[in-house]
Amino acid sequence: MVTILAGILTFGQHTAPTPTQTAATTTVARVTTRKANTMGKVFVVMYHHIREGKNLMFRSPEKFRKDLERYYDMGFRPVTVSEYVGNRMNLAPGASPIVITFDDAHPNQFTILKDGTIDPKCAVGVWLDFAKTHPDFPVKGTFYVLPVLWGQHSLIQKKIDMLRGWGSEIGNHTYDHPFLNRLSDDKVKYEIARMNDLLVKYGIPPNMPFCPPYGEYPKNRQLVKSFEYKGKTYRHSSASMAWDSPAASPNDTKHFDRYHFERIGANGGEMGIDWWLNRLKNGKVQVYVAP
Repeated sequence: MVTILAGILTFGQHTAPTPTQTAATTTVARVTTRKANTMGKVFVVMYHHIREGKNLMFRSPEKFRKDLERYYDMGFRPVTVSEYVGNRMNLAPGASPIVITFDDAHPNQFTILKDGTIDPKCAVGVWLDFAKTHPDFPVKGTFYVLPVLWGQHSLIQKKIDMLRGWGSEIGNHTYDHPFLNRLSDDKVKYEIARMNDLLVKYGIPPNMPFCPPYGEYPKNRQLVKSFEYKGKTYRHSSASMAWDSPAASPNDTKHFDRYHFERIGANGGEMGIDWWLNRLKNGKVQVYVAP
């Protein structure tokens, strides 16, 4: 009986071996063939109007769409200013960050039509349509705003909530858009604090990104970082410049400054985004590339 039972157990061992668990591995394809370079430059692009216009502040909806296509095809993926300065850029291997910023909160950046849909020709509408077929390029940008807040007062909160829900963030661009370098310290504080207080009412965290109008910093540079005003403390998480050059990598401790980083104008002129993308294509600039 013992012999028979042993034989049954032995047979069972041969016909029902213990399963071997193999860890699942997922290989993520590299976005580009560029070698990893976490010290490379970061393109922070500055948009104003998304409509037809003759000067460098205007970019047509069609051209904005082509910008998005070119960014995508060249291996860029969007990150916010805060993700960039905090070195929290969650990028696929081989991808490069593109920080898309919008200044002044013009209505052509974000308009909701009477039927409740988003104007397909505004910046957000163009980007949303692009993201439908490019889900790894979501509407994730930084909007440096003024009190006009895109011109539809009853829809301000809705727009802010929508932008933040998509992954975008809101930044302070002052209340009256003055040249801060021409103001006293007290007036600079007023401009920043008044806009900060307004945005906090809409649920924006008080330690928000800041962008001085015209790229002109106040004489007292400390004010773009933090200050006391009427019994309250105001702080910014970053401050951006304006125009013409890529920004330093957050890993480049010699050149990176979260309170003084460059942006590139979204235009076709010399030192504009078209110019810099062409330089990248021709191997004349080294950009940040995720490992």
